[in-house]
Amino acid sequence: MQVENLNELLVHEIKDLYDAEHQITQALPKMKKAASSSELKKAFDEHLEQTKNHIKRLEQVFKILEEEAERETCDGMEGLLTEGEDLIKENDPSDVLDAALIGAAQRVEHYEIASYGTARTYAQLLEYDEAADLLQETLDEEGETNKKLTKLAEKLNPQAV
Repeated sequence: MQVENLNELLVHEIKDLYDAEHQITQALPKMKKAASSSELKKAFDEHLEQTKNHIKRLEQVFKILEEEAERETCDGMEGLLTEGEDLIKENDPSDVLDAALIGAAQRVEHYEIASYGTARTYAQLLEYDEAADLLQETLDEEGETNKKLTKLAEKLNPQAV
């Protein structure tokens, strides 16, 4: 990836996020199916709907930037999701797998928080205020999802002991 200015770097980040969000929409149904806790299944369903909204917001950002909505392979997300898939393949549904799935989901959230924060900052610096606001909205939701996962872990993880 060669970028010559911050605008190009912002576009790269948005394409990367766009791909990451699409990857997540493919992974969440698998995670839901592997979960044994009904609360965790519900959390994955809720996050899937939220992720679909994140994709729509990114498409709005592309329009603001006057760029085509394109995906650029997000290797980081691919790696995180592959780790989650490996856990699912190697383990039967159980309280322990639920704990592992929550951990995998939180790693995804942390990656997204870092990525959205970076993109938001670039948008602010480039005075794409509307894009920055959209990215901040998603960033806020990612943070809330992470907090919900932490609370769920605090409730469910003791069952894995």
